[in-house]
Amino acid sequence: MKVCLILLLWIIQISLALAQEKQFDGIVFDKETKERIAKVNILNLNSNANNYDNLKAEFKISAKTGDVLIFSKTGYINDTVKLGAETSIAVYMKRKSIQLKEVSINDNADPQKRYEAAKREYNKVYGTLANRDLLSIGNGGAGLSIDGLYNILSFRGRNAARLRETIERDYHENTIDARFNHQFVANITELKEPELSDFMLKYRPSYYAVTNYSDYEFIKYTRNSFVRYKRNPKAFALPPLVRQPE
Repeated sequence: MKVCLILLLWIIQISLALAQEKQFDGIVFDKETKERIAKVNILNLNSNANNYDNLKAEFKISAKTGDVLIFSKTGYINDTVKLGAETSIAVYMKRKSIQLKEVSINDNADPQKRYEAAKREYNKVYGTLANRDLLSIGNGGAGLSIDGLYNILSFRGRNAARLRETIERDYHENTIDARFNHQFVANITELKEPELSDFMLKYRPSYYAVTNYSDYEFIKYTRNSFVRYKRNPKAFALPPLVRQPE
């Protein structure tokens, strides 16, 4: 009888422990590159609570053991994680699109050097596949280029165009990061984490602003943005993920 009572109390304690919410934390990585992924939405299917990870790809969410979390981000395949006893987890998400392989150069801090290195690495994208004209001129006059049509319609040609767009987009983002960096913003705003990363995410400047503003104009932009941020820190918050009806 005493053994049964002890066993019953043990089962009750385990059930109560499982039913209690606790803090889970972790980091989201790219499955291929192993780089961190920011702005990933985390949805708890059991409670409908959701949150985003920060610019360092770190997240915290209150949940119960056994809850199911859905990690989603544009360009990535959704990842599902069932929470167990471990409260710290690592999540690896797989991209839907083409991945550029790592380009090794001496000065990774210089966006222009990284851009030129990427173009050299993918010379086919910027060479024959990228520069063939759709219109050809021969002895019979102007006509449609077979190579041009092939590149537009073929899988290889589409991939070349997508790779070129990816290289251009990465160059723009790296250029913004080089000028609008944590040290620069912290010196002007005196913000500390996590408010610093939150401000930089919400008031990230455009590529045009970064490449055209003078130092004075760029500092003024950052200060004016900081004034708006202090007035309403919750402005421009990422919207919650809407759960699709089953």
